[in-house]
Amino acid sequence: MTESTPVTPRAVPSSVPVLRRTLAYGFAFAGAIALVGGILGLVVAGPTAAWSAVIGAVMSGLFLGITALSILIAVRYDIVAFFAIVLGAWLLKFIAFIVVALSLRDQSWINPTALFLALIAGVISSLVVDVVVVMKTRMPYISDPKN
Repeated sequence: MTESTPVTPRAVPSSVPVLRRTLAYGFAFAGAIALVGGILGLVVAGPTAAWSAVIGAVMSGLFLGITALSILIAVRYDIVAFFAIVLGAWLLKFIAFIVVALSLRDQSWINPTALFLALIAGVISSLVVDVVVVMKTRMPYISDPKN
């Protein structure tokens, strides 16, 4: 019999808990924006504005998720693959945003003001979430050790 080397579990990079918290808080904020935006849109401009605000909040949540998930996936690979995955996800997100924005632009069932305001609220909330999560996280000043 040959002696096998013990399998050691791979260390979780220190950025993984930060990104998971970012995803959780980001999706919670997107849900809150959908709820508040939907109610405000319904009260101010009717059901079209309510659905537009919900669509804007869902779009902001999805785009936040694409970035965070791409980084969560990419941290498992070397630096070249990391940048390829993250930049590819950003490119995908950019193209998807353009396609969705152009396809929704002239729809009669969309209130562009409500959609825009919900998207802006989603972008601002994702930036706030990123700042708060990173500020409250204790991370080492050096990178993760290599085994």
